[in-house]
Amino acid sequence: MASNSAADIVDAIGGPGNIASLTHCATRLRFQLNDGSIVDKAKVEAIPGVMGAVPQAGDRYQVVMGGAVQNTYNDIMALPVMAGGGGGGDSAADIKARERAKGPRGKVAWLDSLFEYLSDSFRPILGALLGASLFITFMALMATLEVIPAWNSPGVTLEPSWQFVNLMWQCVFVFLPLMVAYNASQKIGADPWVGFAIMAVLMLPGFTALGSNDAASPGSFLGSEITTIPIFGVPLTLFDYSSQVFPPLLMAAVLGLVYKGLRKIIPENVQLIFVPFLAMLIMIPLTAFLIGPIGVYAGAALSGALSAINTFSPFIFAIVIPLAYPFMVPLGLHWPINAVMLLNIQTLGYDYIQGPMGAWNFACFGATAGVLLLAWREKDKEMKQTATGALAAGLLGGISEPSLYGIHLRFKRIYPRMLVGCLTGGLIIGIGSLILGLPNGITTNAFVFTSLLTIPAFDPIGLYAIAILGAFFVSMFLVVISGYKNPADAAAVAAAGVTVEEIENRPAHESASGLIAASAAAAAASGTGTASATAVAEAEAGVGALVQVVSPLDGTAVALSEVPDPVFGGGVMGPGVAIEPTGDTVYAPGAGVVVAAQPTGHAFGLQLDNGAEVLIHVGIDTVNLKGEGFDVKVKNGDRIEVGTPLVTFDRAVIEKAGYPLITPVIVLNADQFETVDPVALGPTSHGTPLLDIQKKA
Repeated sequence: MASNSAADIVDAIGGPGNIASLTHCATRLRFQLNDGSIVDKAKVEAIPGVMGAVPQAGDRYQVVMGGAVQNTYNDIMALPVMAGGGGGGDSAADIKARERAKGPRGKVAWLDSLFEYLSDSFRPILGALLGASLFITFMALMATLEVIPAWNSPGVTLEPSWQFVNLMWQCVFVFLPLMVAYNASQKIGADPWVGFAIMAVLMLPGFTALGSNDAASPGSFLGSEITTIPIFGVPLTLFDYSSQVFPPLLMAAVLGLVYKGLRKIIPENVQLIFVPFLAMLIMIPLTAFLIGPIGVYAGAALSGALSAINTFSPFIFAIVIPLAYPFMVPLGLHWPINAVMLLNIQTLGYDYIQGPMGAWNFACFGATAGVLLLAWREKDKEMKQTATGALAAGLLGGISEPSLYGIHLRFKRIYPRMLVGCLTGGLIIGIGSLILGLPNGITTNAFVFTSLLTIPAFDPIGLYAIAILGAFFVSMFLVVISGYKNPADAAAVAAAGVTVEEIENRPAHESASGLIAASAAAAAASGTGTASATAVAEAEAGVGALVQVVSPLDGTAVALSEVPDPVFGGGVMGPGVAIEPTGDTVYAPGAGVVVAAQPTGHAFGLQLDNGAEVLIHVGIDTVNLKGEGFDVKVKNGDRIEVGTPLVTFDRAVIEKAGYPLITPVIVLNADQFETVDPVALGPTSHGTPLLDIQKKA
């Protein structure tokens, strides 16, 4: 991504002075902003390479970049204005003071912080995990082809050469607790190397060797066999902490609190020496005796709960997991499940969650493939670029976020179709497991990213392949058949070849009424009643007759010149009035037909029975809200009467975004009339006369 696009992103989120900190995950830039309300979301999403923008609580903001995220992050951090890491020169003390002044942020922000903690603890090691998963897949493929024996079976000894290859992936998972400890400690504000060192004590060969000492004794706790040894008279429970992730996560959370406390009581000039020392002195015994075992048991409890569901009914489990993941991933709830997968492999030797999860992933990728096919058909260059990148990240890397944030969450029609694909894949796995007598369903012996490259890692491979292909193609076909855009919007574009935005931006010398008329003609051809409406208009409004348009809103009628937009205020679109609304609902200003209802709810084109073609534009630049705060009540082709609700809007959302609420009411085909004049300016209510229209003699 070019550096000028990086500069555009910084500018769109409020400039370097608005950036308190910036990190990134596998697909998203993660901004901590000083003021999240000033971000221009539409401007961010219009930047080439950006797949979507996701505002979050606590002035956090995510920009979805897909596979280009690392380069984009590097480009942003290399900008001269980002010298010092952003923040516009604010000191750390300034930022902290500003955050303290905001007061409590509420439960949502607290949950956001938790999921950010989980995410950022895993984010930097995703590359290593992905690389390890491909090594595992290679080993599984070699075993399937009988090049090597079943490398993961008990008692199997590989040749030294293949043992070396096997070590290439084991290194990541054996030392995973150290990696997580480092990242989590850094995220929480403690010295990451201190966190690393604390967790490393529990992974020393000498620590586990304590279990072979004569003083060690076996025991039982919560139904699990354990080994304990007295240390200064206090029993120490010994575990193999390889691949464990809950203990380092809990340890780092406590370490952060210890670090903050020590920094408050220890003078700054000796903190470098005594804070790490005292933190290790406190945390090493605390982690070994208490936090480590709690983490092991917490992970085992969560794993046991999921295992109980799977044992009770692998069929139900295979359906629930694919249907739950589309809602868990956007909330960050999948991170704890990833930890359980790792724990299953470490304790059981296999995992039963990743197989059904693959059905969700491939349903997600199939929906993206459907969008890509439609984008090629419609010659939508921007969507082609977005969908191609998202599909490549999914099929080759097993990463769903580019598809999810870049496409699926932006178009509401996709999710129901994708869920059908998830259900299809889950049913195939569930029914297949029953037929084949698989007590644990589809399993894998290693943590892998569910992509095309990792299919050989699953057992039975045939059932898994059929399931993910079914999920993929069902989602893809449903999206292709039904489309992913709002049907009313798509119909208007296809029939009239124009949107309300194009009407608004049409040059003054072109006939705006002709565009609405094109929509009306298309609606008439589809049998929606516009042709009959025109006939009624000719019958009811004779030559030279006076007709009226009533107010669509409660509020104050003002001259069109007061609209802070040159197109409307200058009369380019046609004559009319504007209303400063006091209510929150727009009503039909006359009987007729809706010929252009925008799914965003900000604008409506109406063909009235009296012959007037009316455009109602709710607020200025509100199209940038992309429908947020608008509840649309009608669609293209709907028959309306005076007072029919068209849309209800949330004033607070529009005002917070900084957009004017003033609403122009324009007569687009004014050239067909003698005059178009306001009845009166001042207070008005919906249903009262607003415009007098004199037909030509």
